[in-house]
Amino acid sequence: MTRHHPTALRRSAIIAATALTVGAAGTVAAPGAGAATPTGTPKLQLIAATPSVTVDRYEGEPGVYLNLGTYITVDGGPLEMRVTRKSYNDPVVATQVIHSGSRTVTKALPAGLVKDFSGLPDFLKISISDASGAKVADTTQSFCPNTRAGRIRPDAPATSKYPDGCSDNPFALGGVWGVEKGWAAATSPGFRGDNPLDLPAGVYTAKVSVAKKYRDLFGMPDKAQTVKVTVRQNSGGGQGLVGKHGRKNASKSLKPAAHRPVGRATVPADVPKPDLRALPAYGIAITNGDEGGAGAAPTKDYLAFSATVWNGGPSPLVVDGFRKPGAEKMDAYQYFYDAQGKQVGYTPTGTMEWDPREGHQHWHFSDFASYRLLGADKREIVRSGKEAFCLANTDAIDYTVKNANWHPYNTDLATACGEETAMSVREVLDVGNGDTYSQYRPGQSFDVSDLPNGTYYIQVIANPDNRLKEQSTANNVTYRKVILGGTPGARTVTVPKYGLIDAP
Repeated sequence: MTRHHPTALRRSAIIAATALTVGAAGTVAAPGAGAATPTGTPKLQLIAATPSVTVDRYEGEPGVYLNLGTYITVDGGPLEMRVTRKSYNDPVVATQVIHSGSRTVTKALPAGLVKDFSGLPDFLKISISDASGAKVADTTQSFCPNTRAGRIRPDAPATSKYPDGCSDNPFALGGVWGVEKGWAAATSPGFRGDNPLDLPAGVYTAKVSVAKKYRDLFGMPDKAQTVKVTVRQNSGGGQGLVGKHGRKNASKSLKPAAHRPVGRATVPADVPKPDLRALPAYGIAITNGDEGGAGAAPTKDYLAFSATVWNGGPSPLVVDGFRKPGAEKMDAYQYFYDAQGKQVGYTPTGTMEWDPREGHQHWHFSDFASYRLLGADKREIVRSGKEAFCLANTDAIDYTVKNANWHPYNTDLATACGEETAMSVREVLDVGNGDTYSQYRPGQSFDVSDLPNGTYYIQVIANPDNRLKEQSTANNVTYRKVILGGTPGARTVTVPKYGLIDAP
């Protein structure tokens, strides 16, 4: 079972460090026109790290993905933005935050400038000319300030407090973007992204500039960069996609408690707990079972989808599994912590089981989520066979909630779920982060071969058996409306908007 849509170009990536709490205390409005620029206002500039780059065009690819080695440098103060939406019926809004001495100055960015949580759209303008000087392409690139950032001088902060990567989950609710003072952020993600260019092998010249609306907004100089681009034909099978779990952090797992808990299990009433919340399904499509798996039949129609359960906090979800010698399953326990991070309680919460199948080979925690296909009357018709999960922080959903961890450790399966011979394992879903699974295999997707055309709902349930203790269960269920059409063997699915979110 994969966690990413097989055709997705990229997923969000977040790296390990310490948890941070987002706050807005002491905030004052930005000065009006003609007022003095507040101290701490960042100064941005476009630079090129190298005068020439080589990019590969792989056989079977639609084109090349430009990584031109350009960066945005930041000085004078950190570049920081908070991106939020009140609900799925409200637009995304962005605010620049300027740390001016003891004050926090906020500056609302123009309405409609930011469309989602993946970055500033159409930030770069790129013009491509061939060896004769004739223009062959014009394109744009968005800019995520959290992308591949690093220091540009030795006296800059040694580490960045800002997240690494922007969220491309269509149902994200809040993001934090930033570049430290004395740092620079790459203008391209460094792997296959959007807008491939159909450029044959050859030598080109790229003229790169920041769009005027952003130069005016951030007071940037009008200074373009020129980069020589060599496109090299590569007969290999491609670079491969960076999937939701494509990032590899340290190889060791998060450490569970040293020993199985002893004494009387207690669930303290007065300590913070996690708040698991289900997001509406997306990435919805009809497949025919070609991905294989138990029960796969190429002549059947399956309704595939992606689903996210996230933790709204204010405490992380921490589950440890402990294995008795010779046992096939681990006993699972949920742990509780006070506001200072001290463990103050635990409770048994089901089991963990080893999944030996290719693409899995890790320990699954039971009863984390459940997926069901309901009829127009919202009565169950089909239940997904997916019942056990390896917890990982795959998506930044809302980094503005209290105690959001901007740098979760376990962001992929390599770090989160243990080895077959493990005696214990710890799985964590940090505050502000979500775990997304894509149900594209028969048994996990819904067999709709024999269902009549009409309206249905994909139901996503977090903590379906209420075994996990959390702040609230009122937000554990969501529904996504779908409309089936077509004929057997050639079914279609239409997915209406969810509020303002048009993400089938």
